[in-house]
Amino acid sequence: MLSSVFFYGQVSITIDPDKNDYSGKEVVNLTVVLEMNGSEYNQQTPIRLPDLSKFNIIGSGSVNNTYIDPGTNTVITQRISQIALEPKQKGKIKIGSVLVTVNNKIYKTEPFDILVKDVEKKSVAANNSNDLYLNMEIEDRDVYRDQPTIAVLKAYSKNMDNLRKVKNINLPKQENINVYPVSFAKSEIDPSDSGNLASQVLAVFMVFPNEAGYVEVPAVSASISSYAHKGRILSNKVKLNVRKLPEGSPDYFKDAVGSFSVKVYHSSKEKIEAKKPINVYVKVSGEGNLSDMQLPKIEHSPDYDVFAPKVTSNVAPGTTGIKGEILANYVVIPKKAGEITIKTEPFAFFNPSKKEYIDLGRETLAVNAFSHDQILEARSTVEKVNEYTNNFLETVNSPVLKTTSFKVKEKSKFNWSILFVNAAILITLLVGYLLFKNRQKKRNLVKENVPTRSLGSIAETENEIRRNFETDLNDYFSYLENLKDSGDYQKFFQTVDELDAETRGQYMQETPEEFSMYLMKNKNAAIADEYSKLSQKIQMEKYAPVPSPEGIDELLKAIVNLYSQINK
Repeated sequence: MLSSVFFYGQVSITIDPDKNDYSGKEVVNLTVVLEMNGSEYNQQTPIRLPDLSKFNIIGSGSVNNTYIDPGTNTVITQRISQIALEPKQKGKIKIGSVLVTVNNKIYKTEPFDILVKDVEKKSVAANNSNDLYLNMEIEDRDVYRDQPTIAVLKAYSKNMDNLRKVKNINLPKQENINVYPVSFAKSEIDPSDSGNLASQVLAVFMVFPNEAGYVEVPAVSASISSYAHKGRILSNKVKLNVRKLPEGSPDYFKDAVGSFSVKVYHSSKEKIEAKKPINVYVKVSGEGNLSDMQLPKIEHSPDYDVFAPKVTSNVAPGTTGIKGEILANYVVIPKKAGEITIKTEPFAFFNPSKKEYIDLGRETLAVNAFSHDQILEARSTVEKVNEYTNNFLETVNSPVLKTTSFKVKEKSKFNWSILFVNAAILITLLVGYLLFKNRQKKRNLVKENVPTRSLGSIAETENEIRRNFETDLNDYFSYLENLKDSGDYQKFFQTVDELDAETRGQYMQETPEEFSMYLMKNKNAAIADEYSKLSQKIQMEKYAPVPSPEGIDELLKAIVNLYSQINK
């Protein structure tokens, strides 16, 4: 009875390869079986594998079986695990013991050896006469999804002259991988890299698998050009074991793998004015799948309007991924004066070296926007003179000289030459004005006895001015239509500004804000509100990174409609 209990109450663990001799890159399949006969046995530790650093683990799986032996009425528990390995080296490789602890006792298997034989490289292209082979080598075949691995393409041949015939290398393309070249510079020829074969590195590239599981990298192709032979040759294919990213990622994680940082800033050196556009930049820098991941966007807010960005990148292959920075240039328009906080979407990435998620959260940018009146009050006397001179030179047309070339630019340092030029211009204008008034007096003396013609009422005079301006208005509309069709958007917006300035001048209003109040009192609230909205829309389209023809067309229709109503 005691011997029967001993026989059926035991623990055994074994590890067996599918065979003892392997060739080249042939897969080694190991089967580990843990069997416990008796319900009183408790497995206290997982099965601990030996050191497998001389292999690439390309797959594994396990199954548990529990049944009762009807002859002895004993509970038998079996745990069977299978591991698929790819040898990294040739020759005899020792596989150590497998360990497990059951009921405070350690059970282990005996170590054993397997033999991995070298194999002659075979060309997969019909190029045996030239004895030329391509081999794609990927050292790290166990990676996470969206984590890069380096691939090296080598050419082998007994004749070194054949290596110089390889041209036009085409890297693999497939939906579940993204491939980026690192270098196409050929290395020096190694005359004895593998036996009696000479070798040469032809290309180095990065492979980013974008799905988990077993992913096969397609063959690399190249052309062979020589006097005796022309054709194409293919390399081998390589399988990758792509692991899923760990659980517990933030809800806003968007497949960013590597190490990154986020910065948000604006480039305006002047005071920011409400309802005027500014450029806000979101910069993501680091190393990883930088070219394929989704960038954090600026969130919408009732405090500002934000428009689609213009994205520029400055990246290059690094050691652990694509390295550099990507810059998104947003046009943001503050809707009110005061403190405004511009926020980005929260951003997180997975760091493969630390095997953890890094949560950077939101980036914020505090902006202090000023009203138009506050901007004017803060200006110095010299700045006010410069602005007045600029407005005068831009709105008054001279038949002799293109005066817009004298536009005064704002500078951080005080420039005495600009002050002297402005003073000279003002003195010249004053002298001209005095001469003009003197000439008018002389004419009045000559015509003082001529009876004057009635000028009519104020209403008649305004109607006469509007009839004269109506022809100019139609000319403006036709000119804007031509500029829109030709795509000269810079001149288009300059002409719109001229139209607006001339319309305001007709009603003796200097600024758009004053003109909006005038329309509110003398026209109606709807036209005043439409004028304010159109002014803002003009600024948005004017400073958009890439103006769209559809947006310009809609803008022109709105301009024609509004200014026609104003001048009725």
